[in-house]
Amino acid sequence: MVAKDDSHPQDQAAQGPPGTRRTQLVDAAVDHIATHGIADLSLRRLGAAIGVSHRMLIHYFGSKEQLLIEIVRTSERRQRDVLSRLRLEPGPSPADVARLLWQQLTDPQLAGQQRLFFEICGHALRGHPETAAILEGLVTDWLEPLAAAEARAGAGPARARNRARLGLATVRGLLLDLLATGDRAGVNAAMEEFLRLYYGPQRETTDQT
Repeated sequence: MVAKDDSHPQDQAAQGPPGTRRTQLVDAAVDHIATHGIADLSLRRLGAAIGVSHRMLIHYFGSKEQLLIEIVRTSERRQRDVLSRLRLEPGPSPADVARLLWQQLTDPQLAGQQRLFFEICGHALRGHPETAAILEGLVTDWLEPLAAAEARAGAGPARARNRARLGLATVRGLLLDLLATGDRAGVNAAMEEFLRLYYGPQRETTDQT
């Protein structure tokens, strides 16, 4: 039983379906990290910032690590949603869509989210069991929509998937470069060079065997 003086007043407002409240908490946490970064992040501080007690966060997520995984997954899903919206807009070429997405991903306000992404991935790759779940879908969740776009542009199934993986790896590599070096001009120039190579006029539309 939780002592009354350890609860947060807004915990009492956490009504409705558990899944809905859980989603609301993750969205609030993502927004907080986007604004304030991840320095000295604790469940107590995060809970206070988004209006719940740390015990409520533990109730919904089990641990700080599980909450961070959900934050990363939500951030990634938001990025895929942005890509989908950009592709539905009339006019922009595939290269223009990629460029607009890149501008959004490298917004300085999202640096905290990007740092958290690489931090959690690093923990998982070092074998920490509490963060291993982040590796599920880390690549495959992106490959399907990216490969589908390549297929619509004329690439065969195998080539579409290869191009999707190459594009994803390049973007993530340059994001890591930006975080490590802070060389925004150099990283942007490298992305422009990649887009020239990736969307060149001699693009093949059939699978290579």
